[in-house]
Amino acid sequence: MPMIDLPMMDGAMQDYALTLDKFLHHAAKWHPRAEVVTAREHGRDRIGYADLKTRSLAVSGLLAGFGVRRGDRVATLAWNTQAHVEAWYAIMGLGAVCHTLNPRLTGAQLAAMVVQSDARVLVASADLLPLARRIADHAPGLERVLVIDGGVDDAVWPAEAPPAAALEPLIAGAPTDAAWGEFTEDAPSGLCFTSGTTGAPKGVTYTHRSSFLHTLRILQADVMAFSGTDSVLAVVPMFHANAWGLPFAAPAVGAKLVLPGRHADGASLARLIAAEGVTVAVGVPTVWLGLVEHVEAAGIDLPSLKRILVGGAPLAPALMRRIESRLGVTVQTSWGMTEMSPSGTVTPPGDPARAAAIAGRPAVGVDLLLTDPDGTPLPEQREVEGHLRVRGASVIQRYFGQEDSATDAAGWFVTGDLARIDANGNLFITGRAKDLIKSGGEWINPAEIEAVVGALPQVSLAAVIGRTDEKWGERPVLLVELCGNQAISDEDLLAPLRGKVAPWWIPDAVVRLAHMPLASTGKIDKIRLRADYGDG
Repeated sequence: MPMIDLPMMDGAMQDYALTLDKFLHHAAKWHPRAEVVTAREHGRDRIGYADLKTRSLAVSGLLAGFGVRRGDRVATLAWNTQAHVEAWYAIMGLGAVCHTLNPRLTGAQLAAMVVQSDARVLVASADLLPLARRIADHAPGLERVLVIDGGVDDAVWPAEAPPAAALEPLIAGAPTDAAWGEFTEDAPSGLCFTSGTTGAPKGVTYTHRSSFLHTLRILQADVMAFSGTDSVLAVVPMFHANAWGLPFAAPAVGAKLVLPGRHADGASLARLIAAEGVTVAVGVPTVWLGLVEHVEAAGIDLPSLKRILVGGAPLAPALMRRIESRLGVTVQTSWGMTEMSPSGTVTPPGDPARAAAIAGRPAVGVDLLLTDPDGTPLPEQREVEGHLRVRGASVIQRYFGQEDSATDAAGWFVTGDLARIDANGNLFITGRAKDLIKSGGEWINPAEIEAVVGALPQVSLAAVIGRTDEKWGERPVLLVELCGNQAISDEDLLAPLRGKVAPWWIPDAVVRLAHMPLASTGKIDKIRLRADYGDG
């Protein structure tokens, strides 16, 4: 048959950049009265998304007046509050980069990050001004501090420091016509440094596109599954990997966003959950331990709460059972990293196989690979342990300020985790490669010991580290924090391990701690434990 030339009929789709300001635009237009609620010392502040957008535009106008331009880094040192959310959208909407700082780190550590990011403006909570001052003392490029959630204490902020002013009075007369989103979706939007629990902190740069796609992924029915009828409590800090994307996900669906400020103790959270009808709460395991202990002690119920999403650190099986039975909720476990924006896997809300040991399943947009120690993919990817690598639209390509790629030649990022994937696609994190203990030339995986001991009802937190040993090189030591006034002998702590792990894996010593040291993100601080207890 002769070839027939057909007229070109290619269509085209609109060029609609995936920029983060669109989430607040959407909420303001279609969910204008849905609320953002902030807990205060006495009472709560609340605002609708429409008014929050107007205030955020005024902050943009103020920042632009101070010379903030596209690509500039603006640092924030603040808790989960309305004013912090407003600053986020104000910074990112202009095309500047929001560099979140963790107030649980030292001034010197934070100053080093500010120097590296070259931020000239710092937005700081009033109660964190002493820390902001220590940052300014070591970050000479810092030109201005804008204070939120309070005013400037002249006794704390000396005249010779960079100018500091309360933000609230300044935005009253600021223009609200800032042009948001006039840049490509690949523009950087955020900068967050890793926690440094296993090494020196490194900067991770998020883009508008990566965080937009991350938001769409976590909103899926088998992930966080938020809707406009939800009241979402964001206990995970905004300085920890973008609060897992919650300040984007809640306005994207018009959900109420509930912010606890700086108080995340059990009593404060219980009052907030009850008062605001919270249906979904998100945070690290230690937060929910405090909540369930308060609920048990006070003899109260929280009937509105339906789901708790846990991440950031492993969840002890006993604690998961305790949370679900006492609060009457479904617990969703998850796994992720700062380098993944940060969600990697989440257990679906109604999964009957849900268990503390499961880190969840990946949703579309992120892929997993198990390799041997040299990076060669394992021939079988199910029911075998391997070194975990990831890739996807919201996974890091290169660390901030570095030239070398953070991925391998095939585009996979090495997580540093040991993992197993079962026949149903559930991910199990079985340990950290850096945490492995080499004893007599053989490897011991602390995570397996921690999982067994952590399941004991008397144990609140458990950690295993290697202690130097003249004969074996390293030997495992078990450190535990017990629940309340519980008592248990060393033998009873170690007995459940017999028959479940190799005899030579059983720790040589048990150390009881009144309080397990936690890193800034709520994870057990193994660097500190090794420093304090790892030297034979």
